[in-house]
Order: sequence, then structure tokens, then C-alpha cells
Amino acid sequence: MEAMMAEEIRAEMVANVWKIVAKPGDQIAEGDTIVILESMKMEIPVIAEEEGTLTSIEVAEGDVVQEGDLIAVLD
Repeated sequence: MEAMMAEEIRAEMVANVWKIVAKPGDQIAEGDTIVILESMKMEIPVIAEEEGTLTSIEVAEGDVVQEGDLIAVLD
């Protein structure tokens, strides 16, 4: 039996947090959008790579994230 590990969702680029789509406690499916980032007038969805329960959102709308910054945690 394999233990579930929390998945950390991190920023892949420097961007502004434009919109938070999901909230803690939401059931997330693989491919669901968690937040939408904005960079150079482009909207970039941050999607879950696996399913789980969203345990936390570590950013707020309007925040600037750097590459590697923690955005959310799935359990």
C-alpha cells in the first residue's frame, strides 16, 4: 500500500496572481485549474498534475510569484 504524499504546486515563471479559481477543501481532479497567473498580458492557468484535496492556497490575488514559489498544496 502506497502512502499518499502531498503535492506542492509551484510557479514555473515570474508572474502576477490574476485569479484564484479553487479554494481549500475542494476536490481537485488531474487537469483542474487551481489559479490563473498573468505575465506579459497572457493568462497562464496553473493546473493540478494529480487528483486530491486542495489543502492550502499560499498566494493571494495580486501577488507576484517568482519561479519556484509555492502556490498551493494538494493532499
